[in-house]
Amino acid sequence: MQEVKLEAKTKEEALKKVSETLNANLNEIIYNIKEEKGHLFKSLTFKINATTLNEVEKEIKNFLSQVIENLGLKVMIETQLKERKIEVQMTSDNNQILIGKNGQTLKALEILCRQYFLNQYKYYINLNLDVENYKEQRIQNLEHLAKKMAKEVVSTKIKVKLENMNSFERRVIHNSLVNFEGITTISEGEEPNRHVIIKPIA
Repeated sequence: MQEVKLEAKTKEEALKKVSETLNANLNEIIYNIKEEKGHLFKSLTFKINATTLNEVEKEIKNFLSQVIENLGLKVMIETQLKERKIEVQMTSDNNQILIGKNGQTLKALEILCRQYFLNQYKYYINLNLDVENYKEQRIQNLEHLAKKMAKEVVSTKIKVKLENMNSFERRVIHNSLVNFEGITTISEGEEPNRHVIIKPIA
């Protein structure tokens, strides 16, 4: 991946130099900047390494392709940049393996990709990994389940314990029922066995 590494006397000067060198505005750039105090008569300096988000997109494709092919799968990867967030859509010859149970493999790949950029380049990337819109479908299914269970709780006045879910899925449940009358939601348990309980309001 192409990077720019340079020094400057101020943070503003460092960012300006990087922008000029990469021929891109700051919204198109990701960077890591480090302040170093001078010794004796040396002044303060700012060391910066930076690249464009387009370069990050290419590197994501390369990295994920290698990882997934090592799993024995053939994969097609498309990326799109939305307000500095990199959206990645993948399609393979076995999407169920790529997704994993309750999206666990997909989540692990997303964490692995973020960690790779942090370890290799010191960049924190905003990334969303998906396989043929699995996450969007999962959100819709969770919202449907939440409302169905909430209606049951209102009708029976008996609390309902949902299956174990990750933090993202639990947040979907809580958010979808925030304005649902007659019930309240809480999360209980320890990871990875944390779950949502839908309770009637007395």
